[in-house]
Amino acid sequence: FKPLYMQREKGKPLRDEEILQELPVGTTATFYFRDLGAQISWGTVFLIECIGPLVIYLLFYFRLPLIYAPKYEFTASKHLVVHIACVCHSFHYMKRILETLFVHRFSHGTMPLRNIFKNCSYHWCFAAWMAYYINHPLYTPPYYGEKQVKAALAVFLFCQLGSFSIHMALRNLKLPGCKIKKIPYPTKNPFTWIFALVSCPNYTYELGSWLGFTLMTQCLPVLFFTVVGFIQMTVWAKGKHRSYLKEFKEYPTLRSPILPFIL
Repeated sequence: FKPLYMQREKGKPLRDEEILQELPVGTTATFYFRDLGAQISWGTVFLIECIGPLVIYLLFYFRLPLIYAPKYEFTASKHLVVHIACVCHSFHYMKRILETLFVHRFSHGTMPLRNIFKNCSYHWCFAAWMAYYINHPLYTPPYYGEKQVKAALAVFLFCQLGSFSIHMALRNLKLPGCKIKKIPYPTKNPFTWIFALVSCPNYTYELGSWLGFTLMTQCLPVLFFTVVGFIQMTVWAKGKHRSYLKEFKEYPTLRSPILPFIL
């Protein structure tokens, strides 16, 4: 077939719910298509992103051969924090997998298949990096010991509950098949009250979870992962915040994108 010209690909895309007979194009119309190449659904993308870190971390936790010195193969760490960290890390990604399967409602949008390698490399490589040091036989526990671990664990669990609450609130905001967008507001669930101050509290709680994990493990790779994740989530939150302001004239002006009164 003839190759598509770039000027043909700049038209307004049609939404799924639009009906051809109702389009303001007269009696005849010409439609052009764009070959997007191999695509993958967003639900599948999220599953691949989450399954990878879950499995990779456990490989280091169980100290499989060729990771550390032979004498440490299949040995267990003597530090309690290492085992708590493994449970927290596994819980986080199991939660995300279950939310992807049973909570999130995805549009028909897709992502180019070639981008999956870029997305996965970020999550998978960071998981391997932090897991290598946290589960290393020479790993040093946090400076303040048990008190630091308990405080960090409390922060982590609190934010994980908050994240789940926000995802459920967003799910309940839109019925299946409904295209009408609504402003998310706080509900009776105290974890959703943060909606009064930020537009994307799911990112706020996600940041809090990784800050708790950083404090718990006192591991530099985890800190790097948290900082990089915070930068990316800030970009997403600002974009979502601008969309809310543009779409809803009555959108609460007190809200910030991700951090109350700050950012």
